[in-house]
Amino acid sequence: MNIELVTFDLDDTLWDTAPVIENAERVLRQWLAEHAPRIGAFPPEALFAIRQRLVSAEPSLKHRISELRRRVLFHGLLEAGYLQAEAETLAHSAFETFLHARHQVDFFPEVYPTLEQLANRYRLAALTNGNADVRRLGVADYFSFALCAEDVGVGKPDPAPFEEALRRAGTHACHAVHVGDNPCDDIAGAQQAGLRAVWYNPRRLPWEAGALPDAQIASLAELPALLERWQQG
Repeated sequence: MNIELVTFDLDDTLWDTAPVIENAERVLRQWLAEHAPRIGAFPPEALFAIRQRLVSAEPSLKHRISELRRRVLFHGLLEAGYLQAEAETLAHSAFETFLHARHQVDFFPEVYPTLEQLANRYRLAALTNGNADVRRLGVADYFSFALCAEDVGVGKPDPAPFEEALRRAGTHACHAVHVGDNPCDDIAGAQQAGLRAVWYNPRRLPWEAGALPDAQIASLAELPALLERWQQG
């Protein structure tokens, strides 16, 4: 197998996402309490109801999570009593506050050495359903490009993001490998698009999905040797 492209999921593949989002939500609540106190007592279930209403009216928003969060904030601020212009300004600032905190991640220890080793051998790309930006994260130099669901208009496991990655790399699925933690989005999605799929499984969970991944690893440090074995056939 001649490997030309290796694509990576980001959240829960290069870092542990739950504490990052929990902290970002906490920072957002603190910002709103200080700058938009009228929304402070707005219950979380009310914001969720706004989210559901917006997605029902415009289903594509579920793949545009940054825009969706901005709109939820805007409508929440409106319902809290802020006028439209002020609500727009507050929603923008609130979202930027959240997004900054969302990028304060602790990469798994093996991420930097693994990416550096692989970037010297293959083209690397980031492929995420989230809104993490490799430029904000300081790792853009390792990747030839990055795609998120908002760029493509649909997220994994739909084949479109994988196909767009192949198009941008100028290669075919038989020369590409995807690495990710989600059995559906990453493994099934990549395989349906014709790529080999490596399941990142640090907790060594049993496989309970459909077709088996092409390989699984408990640490990203295992990836270079795995790809080299495939490269040598």
